[in-house]
Amino acid sequence: MSDNVLQQIKDLQLTDKTAAENLLLPFLREAFPLDVQSVELRPLAVSLNSFNGFMTLADGKRLFFKTHTEPDNVIGEYYNAAMLAQAGYPVIQPLYSSTEAGKQLLIYEVIDDPSVFDVAWALENQNTDTLRKLTNTETKHEPDNPLDRLSVNFRMLQEAQFKADKQLLQIYLNTLEWQSAEDAAKAPIHQLFFHRLVGGRLERFYGALMRNQDEDVAINLLGGRNISMREVRMMRWNINSQSYEDRLDDLINRSIRLLNPLQAGPSIIGHGDAHNGNVFLKQQDVSLLYFDPAFAGRHSPLLDLVKPLFHNVFAMWMYFPHEKSRRMDFVSDRKDGVWYVAHDYFRHMDGGNGLPPVRAIFLRSKVEQVLTPILRELKRRNWLRDDWRAYLKVALFCCPFLTMNLTDSDKFSPEIALLGLTMAVEMGAESKGERSLVDNILDEVERAL
Repeated sequence: MSDNVLQQIKDLQLTDKTAAENLLLPFLREAFPLDVQSVELRPLAVSLNSFNGFMTLADGKRLFFKTHTEPDNVIGEYYNAAMLAQAGYPVIQPLYSSTEAGKQLLIYEVIDDPSVFDVAWALENQNTDTLRKLTNTETKHEPDNPLDRLSVNFRMLQEAQFKADKQLLQIYLNTLEWQSAEDAAKAPIHQLFFHRLVGGRLERFYGALMRNQDEDVAINLLGGRNISMREVRMMRWNINSQSYEDRLDDLINRSIRLLNPLQAGPSIIGHGDAHNGNVFLKQQDVSLLYFDPAFAGRHSPLLDLVKPLFHNVFAMWMYFPHEKSRRMDFVSDRKDGVWYVAHDYFRHMDGGNGLPPVRAIFLRSKVEQVLTPILRELKRRNWLRDDWRAYLKVALFCCPFLTMNLTDSDKFSPEIALLGLTMAVEMGAESKGERSLVDNILDEVERAL
């Protein structure tokens, strides 16, 4: 069986779960020395390019499995869980592994702890019923004071995140080494960035680069009327009074140039894809446990931080597009080659503006405890590239632009698709005049170096 079968399963689970499970069962029996009797897929919002679930063996034992499906693979081997453990990461070790490209799937003991993704989403939405199911924390006035439960879980998550990021910085420092261009090019993490740009996903989602004028893709952005992605990619942007000179095509070309894997530079041992869906909250000792190291390896520390920086902070529209669309006010207009967009995506449940408090935890912890200190260390060693900011920003650009297909009208409403494009611009380009949230943060980092 090939990765096409795994991709079919990933797509089919949303529309015909039984058929998807019927495809998966023979794959598991063929790939692993296990007497698998049944499988149960578990479609989740966090599983954008993956699927997971449970299997039951002949002796009645239940195991958990997860795989990441990545079309246009160019990397030969994935899942360096042992490397992470040796470097000091608290990472769940699989019982069984299939790491060959196209057949990547790991099998684990069943984990009872909740994912950080689920806890954070419940906190963001002040959903005390969900928190009660996810966690076993005691509150002073249970069940009469739901705000007390929110506060207890917020503090627990904050403590665990801060502890984990202090540990992460130490692992970075302990494993920091110079890496040759040839070794750097082999790192699995590039599948999330450069290979998505040049390996077919970009053109499949948004049409060919401008050198090929024969192919184009339409996107629904303007009240039910389709517009050419070629036209969208040539627009300039004004987003909530932030002005941008770069067009999407400028960002695409810059990303391809800067993210080329064949570059010597500093490297660390990292998870590569440590967004909150791949991290569990261990309540017993208030700590975090890493999971699903599909893209783990030795690679740039800046690339290692990109997925958690974007997905844990900015990306809830990607996971819950319908909920976010209902809550958001959105205005857009086009004039003289500029797209003017105003939205209140960052308005949150308590009526405040800016990041929801739980998202601010993730951003501040990563920036203050990991990003800024590792940049200082690279600068001290004379290893900090002059264009580190542009390099980080184009990698951030790839997250909203290439994780999911924004032209998919079944997945994204016109408003959310346009929001995704504005996020891509904000991540990748420098804002003029009014500064974007990400640029304000990076300005602070630069001042601290």
